[in-house]
Amino acid sequence: MSDNDYKLFVCVQCGFEYDEAKGWPEDGIDPGTRWDDIPEDWSCPDCGAAKSDFEMVEVSRP
Repeated sequence: MSDNDYKLFVCVQCGFEYDEAKGWPEDGIDPGTRWDDIPEDWSCPDCGAAKSDFEMVEVSRP
């Protein structure tokens, strides 16, 4: 799967970005982990907002 197939989600509270292509290894989320596969109780690493406080944004990748 190419990086073009992955989505970007942004915390509406603080602007933290979760990129499916990069994951979030600091929380044990491997690169390539889909948003739907992240546990519902996961929270924003920067501000603690709930997963439901993230919105998908359109991203153009080269």
